[in-house]
Amino acid sequence: MRVGVFTALLAQMPLDDVLKKLKSNGVTTVELGTGNYPGDPHCKLSMLENEAELKMFKQKLDDNGFSISALSCHGNPLHPDDATAKGYSETNRKTILLAEKLDVPVVIDFAGCPGDHPGAKYPNWVTCPWPPEYLDVLEWQWEKRVTPFWKDRAKFAEDHGVKIAIEMHPGFVAYSPETMLRLRDIAGKAIGCNYDPSHMFWQGIDPIAAIRILGDAIFHVHAKDTQIYQRNLPMTGVLDTKKYTDERNRAWIFRTCGYGHGAEWWSEFISTLRMFGYDYVLSVEHEDSLLSPEEGLTKAIKFLDSIVIKESPAAAWWV
Repeated sequence: MRVGVFTALLAQMPLDDVLKKLKSNGVTTVELGTGNYPGDPHCKLSMLENEAELKMFKQKLDDNGFSISALSCHGNPLHPDDATAKGYSETNRKTILLAEKLDVPVVIDFAGCPGDHPGAKYPNWVTCPWPPEYLDVLEWQWEKRVTPFWKDRAKFAEDHGVKIAIEMHPGFVAYSPETMLRLRDIAGKAIGCNYDPSHMFWQGIDPIAAIRILGDAIFHVHAKDTQIYQRNLPMTGVLDTKKYTDERNRAWIFRTCGYGHGAEWWSEFISTLRMFGYDYVLSVEHEDSLLSPEEGLTKAIKFLDSIVIKESPAAAWWV
């Protein structure tokens, strides 16, 4: 297992400077965005049409000793506005094709969220079973929008030797282990998850226990923490719509690894991942509004590097 970095937090820097900074921190694995919500100027989809540009990009990474753990295109390909959905979906499709050319095994996206009927303008995330029309909406979303799109896209990814890792995120149809596995059952084994424990914490899901549920459906892992504020939680509950920068009044905020939970928790998290077959990358994602990207990144790398399991266990005499 090794520590990597999702470079979206360094989007304002040229790629050469990003690689230099990360290498100085002992990191040689990156997760690169290709567009949609986070955006990222470091990995251009235009390389699909420009072999010279693609060759130069590969050479730059090779010369600096870097590998790519995943390409990310977090978006909403199920958006009820057709033009918006098409844009997100096309970025996903091109990202899969670029991943194939770059020999990157994983593409990360959100599952998306449709509206509540064919003419809807905005997504409608259903969170409760009553009044009963909410379940009617949910059934329509999965039958008419979720299933057709993801069955087709999973087949496309599989045909190109790529897996799609869905990040479980509230606001989209796959936000929990149960909904993630439902999507996987529908679309097949080319669909799994990008496991971000920070989104489990604030939903009240034990991220370590959930590893045992997800098992080999975990394709990629984000290293990001969450801190719950018990003082505010009784007022708002976990579905807190206040801005992330309103830290004093929110029930929870995202934190740099180690600031929400300590080394003992993260050691158990990493160990359980290995126990269930994950021995790939912990990709640092910085969204801590109390720490600068510079400080959050360096602290997270140092923290994780001290506890990550880097070597495979040797055969013991009793095995």
